[in-house]
Amino acid sequence: MKSRPRLIALVGGSGAGKTWLSSRLQQVLGLPVTRLTLDDFYRDQSHIPSALRKLINFDHPRAIDWRLAEVALRRCREGRSVHVPRYSFVTHTRRRAFRILTPKGIVLVDGLWLLWRYRIRRLFDFSIFLHCPARLRLDRRLARDMANRGRDDRSVRRQFQKTVAPMHKRFVAPQMRWANMVIRQPLGREEVEHISLVIKEMVGPNMRKVLCAAMGSKR
Repeated sequence: MKSRPRLIALVGGSGAGKTWLSSRLQQVLGLPVTRLTLDDFYRDQSHIPSALRKLINFDHPRAIDWRLAEVALRRCREGRSVHVPRYSFVTHTRRRAFRILTPKGIVLVDGLWLLWRYRIRRLFDFSIFLHCPARLRLDRRLARDMANRGRDDRSVRRQFQKTVAPMHKRFVAPQMRWANMVIRQPLGREEVEHISLVIKEMVGPNMRKVLCAAMGSKR
């Protein structure tokens, strides 16, 4: 019987290092990995005048299209291809073209609120919460938003104080109670390797052999 993909949630606040950890794990696991991010499932705001979109609280879970996200995660668990939306954080709109994602043996999913809803939380085989100091998260968010999202220093700081920090306290931090593992930032090579070993143990030797054989056949 073919083993289904294993879904692993990487959860933490904005700037906690979720994307970085996902990328590093993909490199060190030595197994076929697919990456998915909850950021792709922000609701399309094209029906709202662009001048008013900045007033939306994008740090609240309701900013996510949970129905579409759940469909995508379920299809990943079933090993079926997924049409993933592509979101622009510059315009806060969904691009017309979707990308097709084919889940491999391990699916790393990063997001702010992956454990908040029971229907979503139960779809994961393993979950990791990244605990990161607010100061470090703000510094990382400043660097990211100013470089990639067309933001300025003042607007990023204002949003962090007005919505990011309070929403983190209300919706993000409480998810630690549901995580299988809590990791404190900053992470080093040893911590990443430890997480990799934990994931490999969770996958089990039989599935590792299948995944390695599949990966080898594609080289």
